[in-house]
Amino acid sequence: MTATLTRTDLSRAALFEEMPCGIVIVDRSLTVVDHNRAFADVFGDSKGTSCFLATRGRSEPCPACPAQLTFADGQTRVLEQTGVDRQGRPTYNLVQITPIHGTAGEVSLVAAITTDLTATKRMQREYQTLFEKVPCFVAVINRDYRVVKANEMFRRVFGKPGGQPCYELYKHRRQRCVECPAEQTFLDGKPHTTSEIGITREGKPAHYVVFTAPFLRSDGEISHVIEMALDVTEMHKLEEELSQANALREVLVEKAPYAIVLLDTSKRVVLTNAAAEKLWGLSREKLLGGRLPHHALSPCIDRLVGTGSDECLINETTIEADGGENVPVRIAAFRLHQNEGTMGAAFMLQDLREIRQLEREKLDAERFAAVGQAVAGLAHGIKNILTGLEGGMYVTSTGLKKRDEERVSRGWEMLERNLGRISSLAKSLLAFSRGDTPKVELVDPGKLVREIIALFEEGAEQHGIRLTSEIQGEIAPANMDAEGLHTCLANLISNALDACLVSRNTGCAITVRLTELEGAIVLEVADTGCGMDYEVKQRAFTSFFTTKGAGGTGLGLLLTRKIVQQHGGTVTFESTPGTGTTFRLRFPRANLPKRAPGGEENASQGRERAPCDPDGTRSVNPDEGGDAPA
Repeated sequence: MTATLTRTDLSRAALFEEMPCGIVIVDRSLTVVDHNRAFADVFGDSKGTSCFLATRGRSEPCPACPAQLTFADGQTRVLEQTGVDRQGRPTYNLVQITPIHGTAGEVSLVAAITTDLTATKRMQREYQTLFEKVPCFVAVINRDYRVVKANEMFRRVFGKPGGQPCYELYKHRRQRCVECPAEQTFLDGKPHTTSEIGITREGKPAHYVVFTAPFLRSDGEISHVIEMALDVTEMHKLEEELSQANALREVLVEKAPYAIVLLDTSKRVVLTNAAAEKLWGLSREKLLGGRLPHHALSPCIDRLVGTGSDECLINETTIEADGGENVPVRIAAFRLHQNEGTMGAAFMLQDLREIRQLEREKLDAERFAAVGQAVAGLAHGIKNILTGLEGGMYVTSTGLKKRDEERVSRGWEMLERNLGRISSLAKSLLAFSRGDTPKVELVDPGKLVREIIALFEEGAEQHGIRLTSEIQGEIAPANMDAEGLHTCLANLISNALDACLVSRNTGCAITVRLTELEGAIVLEVADTGCGMDYEVKQRAFTSFFTTKGAGGTGLGLLLTRKIVQQHGGTVTFESTPGTGTTFRLRFPRANLPKRAPGGEENASQGRERAPCDPDGTRSVNPDEGGDAPA
């Protein structure tokens, strides 16, 4: 009997140690009395320590301790508990608390049998995370087509399922879809894929691709269908936008009035339009896939495609059409980029044949208009002079008949005055029409300004007009035509005097300014006279336009502009009616003409002065001045 008991005890001890689940025995003080190897493998050797320290790392008993409850009522309990293993890692266990009764029937010890669920729980969490966080709609549908479970993305887009049918959640329908992928999977047990359009909880369309798979029970029956749907709404929008962009591109490229050619990095044509076919006289089939038909574009192509330059090129050249015709074109070319690489270059060519024809016709029309305008101006000027001559002859003739010396003298003055007008008109026409180059010498601009002021100052003062000069700093001598520059200033001051004489302003003034700015000599003639209105300003530099009536030729400002341009300069003006006018002559030193070898260097030598009027107020005849009131 003793031997039998011993073998039984040994068998129990062996079974206790070899149990695959952890077993721990604690007494009423919650101290670990014994445990098996499986428990020690997880929580370590814990004999003599408290169970809450051994299994949970706590320093005091757990709230609502199940072992204490079992000590109290002797009931077996099964529960899930989290703990900490001997390496401090979290554990998840299924624990069965079982009472151990003593000889008197009391609960003297408690055995806790633990089954490690850590791996199972981890898999459950991973599955749940995958189910919830997967970036697509996931729904579980039963045989009544009701959504029994849905992931976070589904709930966010279509709403939380509350037992509604899938067609109601997905599409707000009252009946099942005609071609339902879930139904097909229930029928044949196979996966199915389709594209659908649903309606979100906000009532907006949602495009998605659905994949259905069967969920089998242990007996092989399909209990549910899992639907996974990929949201392609944004992709659908991009497809629509791309389609619209392609349609717009096709219209713009195809209907563009300019030839458009797109080249790849191998310099072959990958895109062209109808205008390109017309320009080169080649069909699109011959253009596409080949090289551009004329070498005139090669420099542009090499520069943009070959060398990698990003510069946008715009220039005019001539290309050769298929029939050998030389076609003038304007080319715009630029590189095309894709991500960080180059996909080729684009060329736009404007056919200039019609524009060139219009330009030729315009030039012809302008020539005829200029000839007509010149003839009309000459005829009008000559007619006025002839009228004056006839009047002078009549006064002189009648004075001679009547032996009236005063009348003869007056008639003779009329004849002299009109003969002078003939001379002035002829000289103005010759000065404007001649193509002589400027007589360049080293000219002191300040000295020239002071001289011109001295010539006009007395005459201006007689009419109550203040004529002054402003010379800012020392202006170094420059290569100029002294006589031409003298003519320009005389014309402008003459115009300014006339503008002041017809002005209603009192105390009019004329200021001649000389300065040097940014390497350019700047001469200004500013007055406070009558100014110019819009029409006069538009016609100021027009041939034979004058506001002086019979007293002007209309060539003064034209001659001034011509002389300034011969010096590489520019003429601009600003004018306000009733306030005054400022003419500005700008001569960049870098553009001034060069002196001939051995040329004169004294600005005062060799200069011819135009004769003054009898009163000495003009250095040139008034008819030689500019004609638009400044």
